[in-house]
Amino acid sequence: MTDAPAPHRVDRLWPDPATDLSLDEAMAGFAPPPAVEGRPGVAINMVTSVDGRAQLGGTAEGLGSRADRSLMRHYRAAFDAVGSGVGTLRATGVWLRVGDALEERRAAAGRQPNPTGVVIAGTDPVPTDARWFAGDEPRILVVGRGNPIREAPEGTDLLRAPTDRPEPRWLLDRLAERGIGSVLLEGGPHVNAAYLAAGCLDEVYWTVGAHLIGSDALPMIAPVDGGSPHEEEPRRGHLVSVLRHEDELFLRYRFVADG
Repeated sequence: MTDAPAPHRVDRLWPDPATDLSLDEAMAGFAPPPAVEGRPGVAINMVTSVDGRAQLGGTAEGLGSRADRSLMRHYRAAFDAVGSGVGTLRATGVWLRVGDALEERRAAAGRQPNPTGVVIAGTDPVPTDARWFAGDEPRILVVGRGNPIREAPEGTDLLRAPTDRPEPRWLLDRLAERGIGSVLLEGGPHVNAAYLAAGCLDEVYWTVGAHLIGSDALPMIAPVDGGSPHEEEPRRGHLVSVLRHEDELFLRYRFVADG
């Protein structure tokens, strides 16, 4: 019989410094950003290299450690919905679940075992054979007005936007109508940019992996199409917490909501 792997340990550098904590201890009391004037609270969770690249060979695979992936599941478990763009679905298959232990905790608290999965597409074809469509968690596929898909795979709610690119505020309104009060976005950089530009980004969870790449890969937030509204007046963030696992840093920033 193989022993279960030891849980990942972290040091809390800020606030209230403490060493050798389990992730359960470090994440005790964690809560997602609250709803803002009727729309769900929104956070993004991304990993980058030290020089700010969010992709290695086209995906985030290899940038974060197993501890980072475990922390990602803790973040997911706190949210009502977890979403990504269709590019991430094409690149990785997307599997937005929290794992057995956290599923049990959510169920014990009267919540569905996994958050609602959301994939956001524009007009590009959607790979309906991706493993995301095989899960048993609630799923919402959001497509643009001109997307060729007409019917989603069984168990998936198809939501069609009135525009070719689903606008963030329109989508958040639709999610709020379904009782979703918090959304965690896991990329890609173009989706993150859209939510920043729309004033719908409340928190950022940023893992800094101990790597240097030096490529032209995208950062965690791509350049905003048409120019960023924050180019001359950047949004000011507040550092909420810093955790460390070996050579990685896990940062949490909160931003004043635009409404």
